[in-house]
Amino acid sequence: MFDAKIPAGPLNSKWEDYKGHCKLVNPANKRNLEVIIIGTGLAGASAAASLGELGYKVKAFCFQDSPRRAHSIAAQGGINAAKNYQNDGDSVFRLFYDTVKGGDYRAREANVHRLSEVSGNIIDQCVAQGVPFAREYGGLLSNRSFGGTQVQRTFYAAGQTGQQLLLGAYSALERQVALGNVKMYNRHEMLEIVKIKDEKTGEMKARGIIARDLVTGELERHFGHAVLICSGGYGNVFYLSTNAMGSNVTAAWKATKSGAYFANPCFTQIHPTCIPVSGDHQSKLTLMSESLRNDGRIWVPKKQNDTRKASDIPEEERDYYLERRYPAFGNLVPRDVASRAAKERCDAGYGVGTSKQAVYLDFAAAIERYGSIEVGKRQLGNVSKEEIIKLGKEVVAEKYGNLFDMYAKITGENPYELPMRIYPAVHYTMGGLWVDYELGTTVPGLYSLGEANFSDHGANRLGASALMQGLADGYFVIPYTVGNYLADEIRTKAISTDHPAFVEAEKSVKDTINKFFNAKGTKSVDFFHKKLGKIMWDKCGMARNEKGLQEAIQEIKALRAEFWKDVRVPGDANEFNPELEKAGRVADFLELGELMCMDALNRRESCGGHFREESQTEDGEALRDDVNFQYVAAWEYKGEGQYELHKEPLEFVECKPTQRSYK
Repeated sequence: MFDAKIPAGPLNSKWEDYKGHCKLVNPANKRNLEVIIIGTGLAGASAAASLGELGYKVKAFCFQDSPRRAHSIAAQGGINAAKNYQNDGDSVFRLFYDTVKGGDYRAREANVHRLSEVSGNIIDQCVAQGVPFAREYGGLLSNRSFGGTQVQRTFYAAGQTGQQLLLGAYSALERQVALGNVKMYNRHEMLEIVKIKDEKTGEMKARGIIARDLVTGELERHFGHAVLICSGGYGNVFYLSTNAMGSNVTAAWKATKSGAYFANPCFTQIHPTCIPVSGDHQSKLTLMSESLRNDGRIWVPKKQNDTRKASDIPEEERDYYLERRYPAFGNLVPRDVASRAAKERCDAGYGVGTSKQAVYLDFAAAIERYGSIEVGKRQLGNVSKEEIIKLGKEVVAEKYGNLFDMYAKITGENPYELPMRIYPAVHYTMGGLWVDYELGTTVPGLYSLGEANFSDHGANRLGASALMQGLADGYFVIPYTVGNYLADEIRTKAISTDHPAFVEAEKSVKDTINKFFNAKGTKSVDFFHKKLGKIMWDKCGMARNEKGLQEAIQEIKALRAEFWKDVRVPGDANEFNPELEKAGRVADFLELGELMCMDALNRRESCGGHFREESQTEDGEALRDDVNFQYVAAWEYKGEGQYELHKEPLEFVECKPTQRSYK
C-alpha cells in the first residue's frame, strides 16, 4: 500500500493531533514486545534508548566494536534548532521554510514541519544528558550560522558536535543496556530481513533478521515484532567520500530486495569544503566543517592558471566568487550551490594547488577582525598588527581549533598562516528507504530512521540538519509511531526462529556467501569498488547528462557481471573475514549504483544536489521542472536490474515552489 499516511488538518497541528490520537501500548504489554534496531548512530542509539526506557525489549545491532564508533561521531559543525536564542527572527516556521527551500522543494511538507517542531526538544534533551554545547560568556548556549539561512540557529560543541551528541545518546543507550531493557550486539551485520505472513490480515510483515557475527562468522536468527533500519547513508558507492570506510548500504538494500521501496536514490550531496584528493592511494576523503564558512572567505585568483602563492596574490586580484554571485548569502549559500560554483571556477581554469582542483578558504580577515574585537574587550592601547593577529588566532582556535589541527596534520600546512585548500566531495545521501509519516516503509513492521530514509531533506540537505533529523526520529517520533503499530501486535507471541521463513532466509544468506568464495577470481573487492566509484563520480557525480548516465548504466552492468565472475575473497566464511564483509557491501553497491543512474536519468530536471546539464538557467543555476517532476521517485525492486517506479506527488501548501535564489 503506497500511502504516506499524512494526518489531515492544518500543517502546524498535524503532529500534535497525531500524538493525541495514536494507539498506545500499556507498560505490561510493552515488556512482551520485541524491537530490532539496525545501526547505533544518532538515530539508532536514540531510538534504542527511548524504546528501552519505555519498556520494550530491544535488540540493537552494530557492525562496529562499539556504538561509539558509529559514523555520526564524525559530524563536526553543529545541530539546528528553532529556539531563536539570538532574537534574530528565527521560528519553527522559518526553520521549516529554510529546510523545504534548501531541499529545492522536493521534500514532504508534513515531515519537515514536524522536524522543525521537535528541534527545540532535542537541544533540551541533549543538555540534560550533559552534552557540552558551546556557551556565551553569560552561560547561554551559543549559536552560529550555517548555509542556506539568514539566522543563527546552529548549536555546536567546537568542531566535534557529532561526537558529543553521540556520546550523549550512547550514555542513554548504555543505561538501558545495564537495566536489561536493551541487548547490544556489537560486531554483527544484518544480512537479511525475515518476513512472515500474518494469519489475521494476510500481510507479509517484517518479523526478524539474519545477522552474521563478524568475529566468529556464525549466522544468527533474531525475531522482532518490528525492525528499525537506522544504518546511515550510501555515499561510499562513490568509493571516495567523507563517510567512514565501513559505511554501507547493505541493511537498506536488503530491505529494498525484501519489498521496501527505495526513494530518490540519485539525490546525493556533494559537500563544498573537503580536503582535495591527493592521489590514487587514498581510501577516503576528509571533511572540513561547513561551520568554517561562517568566518572563512572562499576565493580563487582572478587570473587563470595563476601559479603564485596565495600570500603573493594581492586583494584586488582575488575573486571572492560566492560573495560576488550571491551577495545576500555570500559564503553561506547551501552546499549544492557552493559545490557547483567551486567546480565551475576550477573547470574554467581558476583552480589552485598542484592539481588545480581546489579553491581557497581564507581566515585572514576573520583572524584580524576577532583580534580587533579582543583589543576592544581588553581595552588595550597601541597594539601592533602582529599582536592583533595573535589575539585573533586565539579566538579562532577556541572556535575551530580541532578542525585546524586536523587540516594541518593531513596537509602539513598551517591554516592559521595560509588559506586552506578545499574542493567538493561526496558527503551525504538524501535518498534512502521510502517512509510514510510514521517512518514506516512499504513493508509492514519495517521502519527506517535518520539518513537511511529519504525523508526531510529533499534534493539537498542544509548543513547541521542531519544530526537534527537523526535525533528527532529516534527520541521524539518513533516512540509514538512504532507504538501505534505495535498496539495491534500485543497478541502476537514471539515466533520461533525455527520457523520456515527464518530457515529460508538463512539459506539465502549462505548461498550468497558461498557464491563469493566459489568465484575464485583474480581481482580484489577494492578493485571493483574503485572502478564503480570512478563511474559514479564521472557520470553521476556533481553534474549528470543523458549520454553519460546511459553509458554508466551499461558500464555498471558489465562491471557487476565481471565482479561475480572474477572477484577473489580469501579466507573462510566461518571466521573473522573483513574481505568477505567488504564483498557483500560492494555487491550491494553495484546494484544500487545502477539504480542511482536510472533514477538520475529518469529525473530530467535539475534540483538541489541533482544537476542535469540539460536543465539549467542562463547563469548556470539548477532549473527545476515542477510540472513533470514534483514527486518522490520510489523504486520497487523487481529482480536484478529491474525496478518499477512509483510516484508520490508532493503538495506544497505553506511553501509555494519558486526558483531558488540566494542572490
